[in-house]
Order: sequence, then C-alpha cells, then structure tokens
Amino acid sequence: MQTAAAIADVFRAERARVLATVIRSCNGDFELAEEAVQDAFAAALARWPDEGMPDEPRGWLVSVARNKAIDTIRRRIKLREIVSQDVAPPSHEEAPAVGTVPDDRLRLIFTCCHPALALEAQVALTLRTLGGLTTEEIARAFLTTPTTLQQRLVRAKTKIRDARIPYEVPEASQLAERTEAVMTVVYLIFNEGYTASAGDEWIRRDLCSEAIRLGRLLVELTDSAEAKGLLALMLLHDARREARTDANGDLVLLEEQDRGLWNRAQIDEALPLVPAALRGGGGAYALQAAIAALHAEAKRAEETDWPQIAALYAELYRRNPSPVIALNHAAAMAMWQGPKVGLELMEPLRRELEDYHLWHAARADLLRRLGDHKAAAKAYREALARVGSDPERRYLERRLTEVSGR
Repeated sequence: MQTAAAIADVFRAERARVLATVIRSCNGDFELAEEAVQDAFAAALARWPDEGMPDEPRGWLVSVARNKAIDTIRRRIKLREIVSQDVAPPSHEEAPAVGTVPDDRLRLIFTCCHPALALEAQVALTLRTLGGLTTEEIARAFLTTPTTLQQRLVRAKTKIRDARIPYEVPEASQLAERTEAVMTVVYLIFNEGYTASAGDEWIRRDLCSEAIRLGRLLVELTDSAEAKGLLALMLLHDARREARTDANGDLVLLEEQDRGLWNRAQIDEALPLVPAALRGGGGAYALQAAIAALHAEAKRAEETDWPQIAALYAELYRRNPSPVIALNHAAAMAMWQGPKVGLELMEPLRRELEDYHLWHAARADLLRRLGDHKAAAKAYREALARVGSDPERRYLERRLTEVSGR
C-alpha cells in the first residue's frame, strides 16, 4: 500500500525525466507528451495505492505515457505522420541516448532553446516543461504577469509545432548559439530551488540538485568559462543550504548563519572553478561566483570583504544592467558604507521594482538599522503584500512585530 505522499515524491522526482523521454518519443510534440504524462500520473495514482509501486516507477510511467500518446495519435488518425508504424514496443528501459548529449533532460533544454525562438520564450518554455515550475513562478522570475508569460508559452509551442523544429541536440559546432539560453534556464531552475517564490518550503532541494547536475554536464559538454562560473555559483550557494533555515523551517540570514554547517566539499569543488571562469572572460556567472566565493572564504560574517563585493556588483551591473543587480549593489554598499548610503542607492529603483518584495524588504531592513521604525514598518507591510514564500512571510512578520513594538 503506497501513501499519496510517497507517490507524490516519485512524481516530483521523475516528472521532468519522464516528460523529456516521452517528448522524444512523440517527435517533439510538447502538448501531446504533456497530456500523456499527465494521464500516466493519473493512472499511477489510481493503481499504485492498491497494487504497490513498481520496481522501476520511472520506466512504468514512461511506458504508460507512451501508450497513452499512441492511443491519442490513433484517435486523431495521425499515427503515420507522427510516430513510425515500426516503433518498438515501449520498454521499462529508457531509449538509448542520441546526439552529443547523453541525457534526456539536457537534450530537452537544448531543444527548447532553439534560436528560432525569442530568448525569453526559450527560457520560459524550458522552465515550464523541464523544471515543472508554474506559470506564476516563472512570471515572478521574469518580473512579468502570468497572463503575459502564458502567451509566450503558447506562441513558443505553436512555433515549435508549425515550424517542425526537431527534437534534437545541435551539432557541436552549433552549441554556442544555444548555450547562453541553456545556462539561463539551468540557473533559473536553481534559483527557484534555492529561494522558492511560493509555498511553505523556502528551499526546494530537488531543483537545486538537478540544476547542479545539469551544470556539471554543461561543463563537460562545453568546457566554457561561463559554464564553470555557473557551476561554481550554484555549488557555493547550495553549500549554505543546511544553515539557511532553522529547525522550524524559518529562514536564517547570511550574516547570522552557522558557517560550520556549510558544505565544505562543495565549496572546495567550486573555488578552483572561479579563477578559471574569470580568466575566461569574467561573464555574469563568473562575477557572481566570485562574489559567492568571497562570502565562502570569510570565516566570520564580520570578515566579509564588502568593498570587493560592491566593486564586483558594480562591474556586473556595467556589463548586465538590471534593477535587481543594482539592488544587490546597493545592499553591498550599505554593508560597507552604512544603511544611509544603501537607501540613497535603492530609491531610484522604486519605479522598476515597486512590485518586487525584496526591494521593499531591503529598504525596511536599512530603515530598521537607522532606527526609523515607523518607515520600516510601512516598508515591511509593503513587502508582506507581495511575498509568496511562507518562510519569507514569517520572517517579515517577525521583523514587523519588532519595529512596531507589538
């Protein structure tokens, strides 16, 4: 007898891999594959509680989903157009890897990241399909509305279908034109796992682990400096995982974390990658990895090299100007030169980040440090009105209570 929670864990762990395999079986028909996988999950939910979980749950799901897809194709009388008549019977083993990337999920990323699609559409489609993120979660990552994001997804899927964009990894000579988008996808998957934008869990370990696994594959595949920077950045952030929440699941800020809980093995793996990434050109991921390395190398919060971190954020903004990077630079300057300087730098970002809860939360923290509790309380309330994550909400509520004197 399998509990619903155990079945849900399997779905969460295997969905992306099952979907990637089934999409390949459906010749890249995303909608058909998604429908088939959903039907397979429904069948599992109906049968596994009584029959027990199969020895190879992923293989079972792939097999059932393929059969569901074939049934759908037959009903549409399009079997000969989409799936060859001599397709081998579905097996519990995954189909042999093809092309230059022996991994279905990474193959799916490269397929979604086709240069015929707009960059944002490439990234959004992959996050929805591979990462299993909701439209709302992806919209927050892009600082846009769910409706706008959904329209991009529909257009991307339609273009893939109508233009018959093949489900295949490009040749080695064509990897470069897709690698930027692929790295963006991997990083956003990690980001959603590292700080979940909604729900009662602040850290989604499954997404972090999957992103790091894909990052290692990208380094092996491309040996590019930026791929090394991305991998180092993810490893260094993830190394703090156990210290980022307390026993109650409430978040612990970086300066308050027990650094003895940081994963030294991951830090030791990441640190040599940082200079290699910087020597290769010092792109956005390399610069962020360098910032994370400075945090990792500080034995105590008081020893953090904030001037160097502020300088790195300034360079990052020069190369990739965005309001979020400017906010991070302002926060670093506040740690270096005081909260008043940080507030002065944050204020011009109001128009662009008015709906971003972290802008309000950062302002609230600096106002609290300055002793302006009335203004801090107002800023905390603004942040609470926009936050999606329950652990972040509880943290902001505690701070609001502190400055309100209640």
